Amino acid sequence: MDTIFDPLRKIEVPLTPEEKVRQDVIAWLRDTEGIPEVMMASEYGFRYNGRQYRADVVVFGRDAAPLLLVECKAPGVRLDRNVLEQGIRYNRVLNVRYMMFTNGEHLCFCERVGQGPEYRFLSQIPEIRI
Repeated sequence: MDTIFDPLRKIEVPLTPEEKVRQDVIAWLRDTEGIPEVMMASEYGFRYNGRQYRADVVVFGRDAAPLLLVECKAPGVRLDRNVLEQGIRYNRVLNVRYMMFTNGEHLCFCERVGQGPEYRFLSQIPEIRI
């Protein structure tokens, strides 16, 4: 199987369709949105209800608190309610303000409303102040 270098983990990883989407997102966040690699983590591990999970990409603010959660899916995978609920579940631990979901073909952005469990969809990526 082919591999691709993950600049955040600093390792070669198998080039699966989902990994290609993740690496494209990392490059876009860095090159287009101007987010430094040192402010991002891929395959970010955390525990929820005693189980281990990994978020695809997390962007951190200057205070080192998670700010943006990115959930990547392979092309062709629908960005449906299950995908959104996965992000919301992860956010119970990460407590980010913004979430992004992508399958490489479509993007979806959400912002948490206040401190509660409510989210609103955004028409474009919010300006993320790092």
